[in-house]
Amino acid sequence: MKPLRLIFMSTPVFALPSLEKIHDSPHRLEALVTRPDKPKGRGRKLSLVPAAEWARKNEVEVAQPSRMTDRSFLAWLEEKNPDLIVTVAFGRILPAEILDLPPLGCINLHASYLPAYRGSAPIHRAVMEGAPHSGVSVIKLTPELDAGDILIQEKEFISLTDTAGTLHDRLAEKGARLLLQAINALAEGTAEPFPQDHGQATYAPPLEPGEERLDWTLVPVELYNRIRGLNPWPGAYTTFEGRRIKVWRAAPPEEVETVNTGESPGTILEADENTLTVATGRGGALKLLELQPAGKRPMDAGSFCCGYRIEPGRRLNGE
Repeated sequence: MKPLRLIFMSTPVFALPSLEKIHDSPHRLEALVTRPDKPKGRGRKLSLVPAAEWARKNEVEVAQPSRMTDRSFLAWLEEKNPDLIVTVAFGRILPAEILDLPPLGCINLHASYLPAYRGSAPIHRAVMEGAPHSGVSVIKLTPELDAGDILIQEKEFISLTDTAGTLHDRLAEKGARLLLQAINALAEGTAEPFPQDHGQATYAPPLEPGEERLDWTLVPVELYNRIRGLNPWPGAYTTFEGRRIKVWRAAPPEEVETVNTGESPGTILEADENTLTVATGRGGALKLLELQPAGKRPMDAGSFCCGYRIEPGRRLNGE
């Protein structure tokens, strides 16, 4: 197998296992292309994006163009003369000048079992919707979003206790392994891409701010899935006496013995040193396990009830 000259394009933590795999392989990682660093914190100091931080620690050249169509960037990329361009959760559309540049084209690692969950939030959406499985897919990049031919893919079971965070970490590792297999197959000339069934495509749009607020009129399983699908980022929340309360964990609905006997959604049904149970839509109930008031550390439901004098009959999301 002839080692390939690679350009890697990515930004988030999800890409780090893939960068490690490629870095340790016979292939040559010529450079990383990532988003510009962003100011963070009160001092608004520039903070390295995760992929850029990894690259600089490993002495890999970094390019951070503000626009993918910038002429100087395109000239730099052409000068690098890559055999293949690899993208992982890059979040930018590549223009035709880049798609057509490498002899072996451009490939992308996507965190779903395509054609399901095309788009920017496949991990969150799969958990939030209670999907039984997700997966990873390595595809050829085309101008259409996540619609290219599949080089390799593998499913990943989603348990009822998974969060977006736990699924993210497993898919990042699985995806790194499959990505290297795909690169090797392209290098050896043994890759056999196959088309997606576009008629079965579903989409995973970006998260909207309003989705973080728990709607207690939903049924228990919908609320449970939303809580774990927004953990650890951005976090589901409710309010109590005007204060925002993050809800990090809840008990699976089938474990809740309490039945809502007609209280309106959001009403606290039980509150003591062990339990915080809330009325939901369709006469259901959901037991909350871990909460975090604004400015405080996460705490179990019992500590929250005692510290904030939570009593049955009071309302969450009440004005």
